[in-house]
Amino acid sequence: MIKGFFPTDQFRSIQTPFYYYDVALLQETLEIVKSELLKYDYQLHYAVKANANPRILSIISESGMGADCVSGGEIQAALDAGFPASKIVFAGVGKADWEINLGLDNDIACFNVESLAELEVIQSLAKAKNKTAPIAFRANPNVDAHTHAKITTGLQENKFGINLGQLPGIIDKALAMTNIQFTGIHFHIGSQITDLSAFRNLCIRAEELQCDLETRGAKISSLNFGGGLGIDYHHPNHLSIPDFESYFTLFHKLIKARDGQQIHFELGRAIVGQCGSLISKVLYVKKGEDKQFAILDAGFTDLIRPAMYDAYHHPENITSEEPYETYDIVGPICESSDVFCKDTDINKVRRNDLIALRSAGAYSEVMASKYNCRALPKSYFSDLL
Repeated sequence: MIKGFFPTDQFRSIQTPFYYYDVALLQETLEIVKSELLKYDYQLHYAVKANANPRILSIISESGMGADCVSGGEIQAALDAGFPASKIVFAGVGKADWEINLGLDNDIACFNVESLAELEVIQSLAKAKNKTAPIAFRANPNVDAHTHAKITTGLQENKFGINLGQLPGIIDKALAMTNIQFTGIHFHIGSQITDLSAFRNLCIRAEELQCDLETRGAKISSLNFGGGLGIDYHHPNHLSIPDFESYFTLFHKLIKARDGQQIHFELGRAIVGQCGSLISKVLYVKKGEDKQFAILDAGFTDLIRPAMYDAYHHPENITSEEPYETYDIVGPICESSDVFCKDTDINKVRRNDLIALRSAGAYSEVMASKYNCRALPKSYFSDLL
């Protein structure tokens, strides 16, 4: 099995656990994404929720992409990282007044609105500031993303978006509001989608909706298809960059852009997922009657995805070339769910070996916690070691 390259000599002097980011891979990924976007004049807003590390945000902002934010804190982080307000969109099913006001005060590009109640609050707050709020409605297309139940968002039973039957009436209300500028429709059906047929179904539903709204006299200036493109967690060394070409080509073939209409995307995981790894030290090798455990100093406080989503992060013993043995790789947290992977074959593990948990650039560092009074993991970058 091919391993990733890690500067293990430098790692020896760093307190574990920590996140390590391959900046060259991130920049290569950004360049490929940009080249595919240029083919069709598509726009992309990086989903800040995937990874809000300030250096990561700065690198992405320098690429010229926009930012997709789901909280006031993310809006501020994007602004601090250099994203222009004119390229920031604000989504989320529960926007607080102060968050909406932050967006209004900075004249962000768009609010992705998820309910009539939210629309009425934005109208009220915008009117108080004598401003016009650009909005798009998040439509719930009832499309199955064929992904984990906890990260699907486009089914009618989900809390997100406006059901298609309610959408025309809400658009009519928006068009009658004095401080609202209706711009278009927003979708997001889920995350870690590896079956492109889900996006094909989204395109078909979006075209049907667009045609229906046009017959009602609504002008759709922008279509925002959200994100959701997955990465290969099992083969991070062989498949380190997702198939962006097939992804964007699918939308180009199935979506008929109207004159002057902008097509937007909000990718996050697909951009940053493969560039990050969690580096942890082996505290103990515990041998049971039927199993042996590699007990790390990292736990679900540092990387919660396996405990929360049953997610897999490919483990590599980056300090051993000995033959493979089978381990349960676990953390030190006093919870039975603090397990990274079970019955996993990796190079023989000894105390103080360094283990890399791969594909940890998205929804990893950003979700770390201080449970058990543990310190948050620090981050290091390949070009600054």
